[in-house]
Amino acid sequence: MTNTSQTLMEMYEAMRSRFGHQGWWPGNGPLEICVGAILTQNTNWRNVTRAIENLRVAGCLSVTKLNDMETDELAELIRPAGYFNVKAKRLKNFIAAVAEGFADDIEGFLDRPASALREELLAVNGIGRETADSMVLYAAGKLSFVVDAYTYRVLLRHRLIAPEDDYDRVKELMESSLPDEAELWNDYHAQLVAVGKQFCRPRAKCEGCPLEQFAHDELAGTEYQD
Repeated sequence: MTNTSQTLMEMYEAMRSRFGHQGWWPGNGPLEICVGAILTQNTNWRNVTRAIENLRVAGCLSVTKLNDMETDELAELIRPAGYFNVKAKRLKNFIAAVAEGFADDIEGFLDRPASALREELLAVNGIGRETADSMVLYAAGKLSFVVDAYTYRVLLRHRLIAPEDDYDRVKELMESSLPDEAELWNDYHAQLVAVGKQFCRPRAKCEGCPLEQFAHDELAGTEYQD
């Protein structure tokens, strides 16, 4: 085990000891997780929950029904998630990609090697790397580490990455340093989100953080771009 691997696992154990297993990703089944991954772009999960509940109440949480729905109607249902016109188009693009080859079978769409699935998702207009990786890891249960602003901020401040490291570099670091266990990657990302929300904010609150014992620089820059 490399020094980086050991440090990352020690950080994980410290976070999990504090927060417990996080049980991510929120959502009832793979389709709902994929929908949530698109809707959560540039908003918080509370708003996504409201949007998904609208879809559930309308009885349209299936590939076929979402595919048949007019974009304007879908946009109105997901309005609580913000940027609803843009997100409706992105969601329709994703649903069309599933429906084209797999009809209503979202499990069939997801049932392929992680690299092939990720490539397919990235080819869908409106799906970026973070969204694609969320779908691969959380909906398909396959190995693809999710990098977000929380991940970048925590790792940068703990001197595991450099300010110039981009999404792919951070992703490669995590994937090459952690054991190949989807459940671990799932919970690791969730633990980083918990730390990022409660302690490693844009203005750091280091006192009491489960990672306080690890070398860190609370004033490190936090610029991040998917």
